[in-house]
Amino acid sequence: MRVAIADYGAGNLRSLSSALARAGVEPYVTTDAVTVRDAPLALIAGVGHVESAAAGLARNGLDDALRTRVQAGRPVAGICVGMQLLFEASEEGGEGLGLLAGPVTRVRARRVPHMGWNTLAKTRASTVLDGLDGEDVYFAHSFAASPADDGVTIATVDHDGRLVAAVESGPVAGVQFHPERSAAAGARVLENLVRWSRSA
Repeated sequence: MRVAIADYGAGNLRSLSSALARAGVEPYVTTDAVTVRDAPLALIAGVGHVESAAAGLARNGLDDALRTRVQAGRPVAGICVGMQLLFEASEEGGEGLGLLAGPVTRVRARRVPHMGWNTLAKTRASTVLDGLDGEDVYFAHSFAASPADDGVTIATVDHDGRLVAAVESGPVAGVQFHPERSAAAGARVLENLVRWSRSA
């Protein structure tokens, strides 16, 4: 199975590509809108902030390709800032893809960024997080999604309060943490995302 990673110019996606290859799929980083639109699974991943990432997607028409996928019921998953891009306006600046309703807001905690390992608390059943309730995963972010519909939330973490760690709604899923930095739990997430994409 081929997985298209939408390249918005965030830089090195090699570690994620390697982790996906270990999950049994063929990842490829691309700026081609048709490839992103038609792949069995499209991923938005990387670091940076919503405004520059959204501009990078729009530069090659990847934003419209991702929206077209979702309208057709084809799976799109976001990782780290890619999850934030699934939502609407960000307090950091810029607009996401609007695939899920709600803003992206600054993490309000004594320690920002939210950096390091934290424990997932699943909020409902989900293929994406199957077998991962209570597992520790790696975060590095200062902004987080605030879904308008809490029903899309599938996991949270505690960081001076509740932060949304993962979402799923129809053909759209996202994780705020870095699977490629999260050891065995991260490998399980990527395997689960592939399995989820086949039934989304």
